[in-house]
Amino acid sequence: MTQLDVRPQVGDTVSGVAEGDVRGKGLGKGSVGLVGSAVIGISTVAPVYCLTSTLGSTAGEVGLQMPAVFLAGFLPMLLVAFAYRELNKAVPDCGTSFTWTVKAFGPRVGWMCGWGLVIATIIVLSNLAGVATSYFWLLAGEITNNPSISALDDNKLVHIATCLTLIAAATAISYRGMTATKGVQYALVGLQLAVLGLFVAMAFQKASAGSFDTGLDFSWQWMNPFAVESMAAFTAGLSLSIFMYWGWDACLATNEETTGSAKTPGRASMIAMVVLVGSYLATGIAAQMAVGSGTSGLGLGNPETSDNVFAALAGPVMGPLLGILLFVAVLASATASLQTTFIPVARTVLAMSTYEALPSSYAKVHPRFKTPGRATVMAGVATGVFYTVMTLVSENVLTDTIFALGLMICFYYSLTAFACAWYFRGELRRSARDLFFKGVFPVLGGLLLATVFLKTLLDMWNPSYGSGSTVLGVGSVFVIGVGLLALGLVIMFVTERRSPAFFRGQVLTKSTPALVVED
Repeated sequence: MTQLDVRPQVGDTVSGVAEGDVRGKGLGKGSVGLVGSAVIGISTVAPVYCLTSTLGSTAGEVGLQMPAVFLAGFLPMLLVAFAYRELNKAVPDCGTSFTWTVKAFGPRVGWMCGWGLVIATIIVLSNLAGVATSYFWLLAGEITNNPSISALDDNKLVHIATCLTLIAAATAISYRGMTATKGVQYALVGLQLAVLGLFVAMAFQKASAGSFDTGLDFSWQWMNPFAVESMAAFTAGLSLSIFMYWGWDACLATNEETTGSAKTPGRASMIAMVVLVGSYLATGIAAQMAVGSGTSGLGLGNPETSDNVFAALAGPVMGPLLGILLFVAVLASATASLQTTFIPVARTVLAMSTYEALPSSYAKVHPRFKTPGRATVMAGVATGVFYTVMTLVSENVLTDTIFALGLMICFYYSLTAFACAWYFRGELRRSARDLFFKGVFPVLGGLLLATVFLKTLLDMWNPSYGSGSTVLGVGSVFVIGVGLLALGLVIMFVTERRSPAFFRGQVLTKSTPALVVED
């Protein structure tokens, strides 16, 4: 079936477009409501997957101050969420960060912001697929009571083959559109939150009973971020914490497909953020009370289990039967997020292509499924290639790419926050609300994330940062993070030679009118 090309031409004009209308690109209008949008945000973040991947690493960096760092990571995200909400009201475009930063700062800064979002999403997609693969074999071994089946995950070829199969399946599902799996997404998000609640309740019960020697009594000092031993440790922990909130902006990427596109996505993102911070604090405190944050035994900071905490805690905290539910929840969390995480990257690529910032082939929308088909397939292929290469190169790919991901997130979130203040600079004196929500809060959020970006950039040069892997004496996290940003610059310069109109500011400006595609 042929796909529709909705790419506008330079000089196109649109008549009869009311202010606030959505720039249409052929996506399915009105297919997502408030609850569905919030579910997409929560599913994309994948709270259970995030916790099992980073709970231990965060505890290893900041010790007992882990709950405080979770709150510290929430603050800049909340401030940036205000920027997203205000920008979405004015320009509900599926290109989100890319479109908004182009309108505020021009084509080159906007292009790199879009690149940061795209590459961050590919990194997290690869990690999601890796975690889903590991838990698939772990769950299979638990169900069959056969350790040799669980051990198949240690076979690199089997692991990569399984991972690529999951990526291909998620790509195919995303290609068919969001509404096709709406009920499944509701069920998977509900399942992981319910099991997480059960884990928290049982961890509190174990803590009160003193079931583990390493258990601790709750202390309000855990909520004090200034008690972290060093700035380097705090920044590393904060980078991981920020990663744990990443993905809520998927609510905004569906703005052209959401009922009430100017307001619903912003409200959905706020709902998702509240659910996430509540889940993370409850789980972090409960786990820390039950087993502590030490570096031995069941302690959360044990380097042997820190990259997959729930695999170590499921049985001891929940018992052999209920512990399987936690394995199911992690698998469900990673699998559900693997599918929904294609939403922001595919729609950002669609917008970039529509505005001539990428080749025109990615501006094609499937006439039946109303999805950016080619952009979705491209994201799936890029994810598979990235994960395969990184797995073959580094045994510590999961840890190092998560640390590098924090750099990418800070990069494009901070640019978007600053873009909000600059875009609305002429409106900041109209009212106190405009001053704070369009100016002060976004700038504070952007400054916080920019500070983390710069500090992380300095720290990750040290080979001890992340997994400790090195490339020619330089920390592999630095090589991954900076190398991917440099690759973006190279691709941008190549694209500029092929599509000069966009980079001359002739396609997308602050005054570019909305283009409504007729049904």
